[in-house]
Amino acid sequence: MIAERRIQEAMERGEFDNLPGRGKPLVQEDLSAVPEELRMAYKVLKNAGCVPPEVELTNEVASLRRLVLDMEESEERMKKVRELNFKLMKLEMTRKRPLSLDLLPEYQGKLLDKLQG
Repeated sequence: MIAERRIQEAMERGEFDNLPGRGKPLVQEDLSAVPEELRMAYKVLKNAGCVPPEVELTNEVASLRRLVLDMEESEERMKKVRELNFKLMKLEMTRKRPLSLDLLPEYQGKLLDKLQG
């Protein structure tokens, strides 16, 4: 109740009238690559300027995925696909669970051939 009263008083005095971004939509962050149960903790850490390496890597992977999807077939796109695959593998390794070959379909067949041959 005290906080609400003080906020209301500040609004009446016009203290919120000149805030940056006033009247503009909030920028929504894409946290879809971050596990739902960790999003709030990651958001708090990020706002404090402390982004865990896994989150930074997750954001890089999401960005690279969008970039690769928008690129036409070219040597540059293949370089970005290789970079994306490397970062996906690195991300999987940081999660301390078995590597999921579903994330790396380009290598899945090759690896299975090697293991079976």
